[in-house]
Amino acid sequence: MEMPVLPLGSRRNEDIALDLMKFIAMTTGYGKTTGAGVGFQGTAATDKPEDYAAHLLELYGRCLQSVGGK
Repeated sequence: MEMPVLPLGSRRNEDIALDLMKFIAMTTGYGKTTGAGVGFQGTAATDKPEDYAAHLLELYGRCLQSVGGK
């Protein structure tokens, strides 16, 4: 299967949405729960990996809609 040739500098909406999702997730901690405690607790962990994945997939869908102008 051959990929269509894109003009130099153009990107697919899916790629842009993925980059946007990564940026939002990394800068805001989207989908992660914060542990309540005193002192240094390390990084916050999620309740379950499945929940975190579901949050990221939801965020990706929202980013894809935004990029697509829908």
